Amino acid sequence: MAIDPVAFAADLIRCPSVTPEDAGALDRLQAELESLGFTCTRLPFSEEGTANVDNLYARLGTLGPNICFAGHTDVVPVGAADDWQVDPFAGEIREQALWGRGAADMKGAIAAFVGGVSQFLDAHGAPDGSISLLITGDEEGPSINGTRKMLDWLEEQGEIIDDCLVGEPTNPDVLGDMIKIGRRGSVNGVISVNGTQGHVAYPHLADNPVPQLVAMVNHLAQQSLDDGSEHFQPSNLEITSFDVGNATTNIIPAQAHARFNIRYNDHWNAETISHWVRARLDESAGTAGYQLELSHTGDCFLTQPGPFVEQLSAAITEVTGREAVLSTSGGTSDARFIKNITRVVEFGLVGQTMHKVDERVPLDDIRQLNDIYRILLTSYFA
Repeated sequence: MAIDPVAFAADLIRCPSVTPEDAGALDRLQAELESLGFTCTRLPFSEEGTANVDNLYARLGTLGPNICFAGHTDVVPVGAADDWQVDPFAGEIREQALWGRGAADMKGAIAAFVGGVSQFLDAHGAPDGSISLLITGDEEGPSINGTRKMLDWLEEQGEIIDDCLVGEPTNPDVLGDMIKIGRRGSVNGVISVNGTQGHVAYPHLADNPVPQLVAMVNHLAQQSLDDGSEHFQPSNLEITSFDVGNATTNIIPAQAHARFNIRYNDHWNAETISHWVRARLDESAGTAGYQLELSHTGDCFLTQPGPFVEQLSAAITEVTGREAVLSTSGGTSDARFIKNITRVVEFGLVGQTMHKVDERVPLDDIRQLNDIYRILLTSYFA
């Protein structure tokens, strides 16, 4: 019997799975999948200094091709609960929308996929291949004990995923706006310049690091990385912090720090963007020394349009009447890990209220997303 995606999404929202807590969300999902014939494997992972996280891999069928839906049941905190018009974990329906933390990001999409699978099975029976779900409880957190370790486990088990759909909320305005076929890379940087602390009235007895760091940051921010590429917008660098930790007015600080982030396109990789940053800083550092720390949080990747993207695009058009833009905009997702093992695209609900107070999604969007996923499965196994 087909699963109602709206009712199932509401059930998932009622599990207050604020990362890294599961709060029964994976139990609820597993029970629904097992009722459809899926074999479910729970994959708890831990690492020193991080919270333990539970995850779920479920598969229906043993043959290829294997189409996988990836996502997460963990959600961000609600903030001030009193600011919400509803209980954020009540899964309440009002004004033809489902309200609650995770409605858009991304329990609504998980429910729509499970509902779509149930309808596909009712209509066609077991697929000539496999359907799987890769669901983590560590996407909104540090992403250490989630998808990355699950992918290692899949490799150890000899599990092969042929195509993957991540159900992140990709649409900026209305359902059917946008498919994400790639993401820009991301690197965070911290620049530190050392000086000598002293009294502001006696600068000759001190060495102020602030002017030097200001010059370096200005030089870095004024540089153009590139003009974009066929599928990517131009790379951008943003200064996010400048700090000396100085609480007084009459002390020259001993050290100054600046932070920045770069979102880079397919002109770059982790090695070349790191080299570019160091070269630009060397140009403006003069004889002053500096320290640079770089933290790469995701590589740039692109899934070239092909049959899988075409099938998804056709399903979207059939249901919504819209032609989805193929985009690489936005931030990062767990697709940055999945792209290492298979083709991966992202398509889910509208993201306007994700992570906000009164997060909600129209009921019709959940039902239409359910239909899009069902049609995609039908064409995939045709």
